[in-house]
Amino acid sequence: MFYPFWLDPTFIILLPGLILSIIAQMAVQSTFSKYSRVISSTGETGAEFATRMLNNLGLYDVRVEAVSGFLTDHYDPRNKVLRLSSATYSSRSVAALGVVAHEVGHAIQHQENYLPLVLRNYSVPFASIGSNLSWIIFIIGFLFSSPALVQTGIILFSFAVLFTIITLPVEFNASARAIKILPMMGMPTSEVVHVKKVLGAAAMTYVASAAMAILQLLRMLMLADLMGDRD
Repeated sequence: MFYPFWLDPTFIILLPGLILSIIAQMAVQSTFSKYSRVISSTGETGAEFATRMLNNLGLYDVRVEAVSGFLTDHYDPRNKVLRLSSATYSSRSVAALGVVAHEVGHAIQHQENYLPLVLRNYSVPFASIGSNLSWIIFIIGFLFSSPALVQTGIILFSFAVLFTIITLPVEFNASARAIKILPMMGMPTSEVVHVKKVLGAAAMTYVASAAMAILQLLRMLMLADLMGDRD
């Protein structure tokens, strides 16, 4: 029997991933909100803290800029720019400085040519193509019973799945570097403990993203098998 994609029985495969994603998002928002009310004893804003960290680490060629959005903080390896969101750029909270330290961790990875980061950077265009085109091609192939298109869609989506998996060690390592560096920057142990909770909650969002991608790929494989049975 043919079902619309949003009603077919295989959709239930995605439920664990959806639940995990919701829990992870709620956890990161509540944890960041909680510790954004705890002012760090360093007395620095996120931008000031980032600049001091980068200078102490010898990363003088990395700029610090503000970027719009909430927790849109990221390190741009192509332009060597550390972009901090409105939630961290001017904030003096423990949560903000923890996020800043995490992004500085990415800058260190870039400087050291950390292999998972290198692989992730190279995989970005493939992941982007896979994420944007895979389902379109897959659905067309499914509707018109074209195994070639279905397989093409699955292969393209596999690139997106691989990207989410490669991202895990990159993010975990950046957080580990941050936790190691913070005491050297004068942050007391009591505040580092808070940072660990913030970064731990953030890490779960990447785990949830990878889990969801894997489940989506599994669903595609099952739908492809159903198409074969239908034919």
